[in-house]
Amino acid sequence: MAGTAGIAGLPADGDLQGLIEAWLNWLDAERRYSEHTLEAYFRDLSGFLRFAAEHQGEKATRELLSRLRLADYRAWLARRAADGLSASSSARALAAVRSFHRWAARRQHFENPALNLVRTPKRPHSVPKALAVEDAAATLDSIGLLEERPWVIKRDTAVLLLLYGCGLRIGEALSLTAREAPQPGQEVLLVTGKGGKERQVPLLPVVIEGAISYREACPHELPPDAPFFRGIRGGPLGPRAVQERLQKLRGYLGLPASATPHALRHSFATHLLSGGGDLRAIQELLGHASLSTTQRYTAVDSAHLSAVYKAAHPRAREGGRVDL
Repeated sequence: MAGTAGIAGLPADGDLQGLIEAWLNWLDAERRYSEHTLEAYFRDLSGFLRFAAEHQGEKATRELLSRLRLADYRAWLARRAADGLSASSSARALAAVRSFHRWAARRQHFENPALNLVRTPKRPHSVPKALAVEDAAATLDSIGLLEERPWVIKRDTAVLLLLYGCGLRIGEALSLTAREAPQPGQEVLLVTGKGGKERQVPLLPVVIEGAISYREACPHELPPDAPFFRGIRGGPLGPRAVQERLQKLRGYLGLPASATPHALRHSFATHLLSGGGDLRAIQELLGHASLSTTQRYTAVDSAHLSAVYKAAHPRAREGGRVDL
């Protein structure tokens, strides 16, 4: 299991090492975290423990972690910043440390209230990068140029249609079972998003047609409660295969590096907003818990409108000023 091989090398006593292994096992078995996330959490907690041991001049123990002060946590974050690590990276590391501490406190191993006072480093305000309408269409229409197997073309097209036509995350699309996937005559798709939260998304006819076409062409059996999208050998289709497909299409179509599977979801929201879509409705369609997350798309739309204005307005093209 992720991380356990490196636990013995941590500057921590055997008791604390045992707690860390139990925490990782809990994240794996109970929280169902991916291998990648488990490795990231372990790496972030390891870095914190090494700093704490060096900062305090002793091996990390339960007692040491329970008596750290707010200033110690701030010193750790300051060290990360001085080492050139981004605010996003430190925010994730802090989340890992908090996760371990909460787990330990709930099981009465140790606790440190000072950690609750630590402010999460502010992440840079990122604006989603959407594809132009014509680029999104070209992406969906060009899969056959890079793939000869008809059923794989139909599979990848069906996946990308769910991202761009329904605004699904790649994980949401690939987690659909054959029973949950779009069916003839179906009007809405029930999607299970982050935190197990369910939402309903209207289905466009082209999305349904894409799913039906793939279902009919797929050479593998598709039991109702098994994954709908399958790899070449019949196992569940993984996100890496979809990412690699988009990477090849980027090179073929001359699209920017930002043209990823997630960019199709961004494009879904941005194009809806450009077409007059209501922000609250788009929030529901995307499954955002907070409207502030969805509001990032207003910046995208404003930037697009500004670019159109500068390119189209006579005075903007001339670069001259208007005399009043």
